[in-house]
Amino acid sequence: MKAFREFVARLSDACAVIAGVLLALAIAVIVYMIVRRFIGFSTDWELEFAVFMMVSSLFLGSPYCLKTEGHVAVGLLETALSPHNAAWLRFASQVLGLAVVLFLAYLGYEKTLESFLQGEVTESSWAPPKWPLFATMPIGLGLTALQYIALIELPFSSRREQPNV
Repeated sequence: MKAFREFVARLSDACAVIAGVLLALAIAVIVYMIVRRFIGFSTDWELEFAVFMMVSSLFLGSPYCLKTEGHVAVGLLETALSPHNAAWLRFASQVLGLAVVLFLAYLGYEKTLESFLQGEVTESSWAPPKWPLFATMPIGLGLTALQYIALIELPFSSRREQPNV
């Protein structure tokens, strides 16, 4: 299982890099849009493109956020509990988090498939297809589920990997 945890950690790191690149693209496009409008020109694709990039970075950055504990946690409650009860609380919250991201990934998959099959496009004159944006939800949350599995498995494998004293 150590190899699985390392693989998921590398995958989460790669997702963080991709999310960072998408955010950088969004920033560059927003700056471009501001400069163009300042000099009196406008186009219709920049804002929509920037929103696509920011939403995609949110979902693709999710596994890394979980890996680095950048998410909202129940740390305050854990400090009030005994170590044994705190471990159980952490385990329960991780299992609940896994269930939530799996459910949302499934809903995202359904929405992506529906959008793809119906050929949905945005309402703007640029009219890009919606399914690539929707696809980042099941991909990002599916990878977040893998990160949850690695976290849930960690305490159990740590005990197996430690020599008995």
